[in-house]
Amino acid sequence: MQTFTYSDAGLALTKSFEGLRLEAYQDVGGVWTVGYGHTGPDLLAGMKISQADADALLRADLSVAVNCVNRGVTEEISQSQFDALVDFCFNVGQGNLLKSSLLRYVNLVEFENAAAQFLLWVNAGGKRVEGLVRRRQAERAMFLGIAATEEPTG
Repeated sequence: MQTFTYSDAGLALTKSFEGLRLEAYQDVGGVWTVGYGHTGPDLLAGMKISQADADALLRADLSVAVNCVNRGVTEEISQSQFDALVDFCFNVGQGNLLKSSLLRYVNLVEFENAAAQFLLWVNAGGKRVEGLVRRRQAERAMFLGIAATEEPTG
């Protein structure tokens, strides 16, 4: 079975949607956060990190999603499909990916059906979120191997 690492293209996708803050802040839930959405008990008010630290923290945080996708996918996929699935898993969580129809379709090698599933994950708190719509469209395009400037068909 294949074992992938997250590509530079996948990392760029994640970074583009996560945003970067080099000084720790409390998110809307009061959780201390820094870098590309990194959280943890080691974060304190006023803590500052470098770009290199933010990149290292993101890679470490992404390793959970990378491992999850490598474990969960049982069929042959491409690097771009893997990258799209890792970004999706990173954003929605391991449990959601592992129980999703998206992963089921991937493992049935029904890639068109799998691609359609990305677009169903656009709600937060019961409401459609345009940022999630854009992220899912980008993940779907990556999954299908469509360049960012191309328009998906179907």
